[in-house]
Amino acid sequence: MDQPVDMPDITRGGGSEGAATPLLGSGTEPVHPIEEVLGAGAWQNAGTFRFWRAGERWEWSDEVAQIHGYAPGAVQPTTELLLSHKHPDDREQVANTIARTVETGEPFCSRHRIIDTRGRVRHVLVVGDDMYDDKAKVVGTSGYYVDITDTLAEDRRQTLDGALPELYTARAAIEQAKGALRLVYGISAEQALRVLVWRSQETGVELRVLATQLLSELTTLDGPMVELRTRFDHLLLTVHERM
Repeated sequence: MDQPVDMPDITRGGGSEGAATPLLGSGTEPVHPIEEVLGAGAWQNAGTFRFWRAGERWEWSDEVAQIHGYAPGAVQPTTELLLSHKHPDDREQVANTIARTVETGEPFCSRHRIIDTRGRVRHVLVVGDDMYDDKAKVVGTSGYYVDITDTLAEDRRQTLDGALPELYTARAAIEQAKGALRLVYGISAEQALRVLVWRSQETGVELRVLATQLLSELTTLDGPMVELRTRFDHLLLTVHERM
């Protein structure tokens, strides 16, 4: 049974059209909300974040706040707050990943579990890429939190199914792309499909076309798994730009 936890007091950004979601950070540019891509309901299943290495400063969108169980604008994201939400078995891994990002500039990317303010365990995939200043210097990471929890409500499952009619005519490319995501991120087939759907709807590129292009560029990736994961994140977030 999930247990409540005590919480301390404490770009890249693609977006949908319209007004930006108010920031829960201290930056000068808004983190834009993304399209509702992974199901229906009162809150989003994916949202944007930014992390500055200097001072370990965070910004997150309303959607990421809600994934953690907070109302928009309720808290200021910090490394301490984020780590307090990590599942005990995953907290050290995420802390080490953040430390590596601060030390080496490697993008902050991770798959782990969080515990929201109601004590519910959520499985999240953090997909990030380098964030640059106006002098083209890497200053941090920007990207997305994607809630890939298997226990989505039935109406969200139905919405997801209805959004993918092309799945049945483009099975081969999509299945291969799902396999690549499963290998790199260690996620299930259903979770891999949600990530592909998210990128398809976020970029406005047909799922089959996106999967085909992703596969065509996989041959450019090699090296140790940690480096491979970082390069794959970059590929996943930019593949639509080369179509």
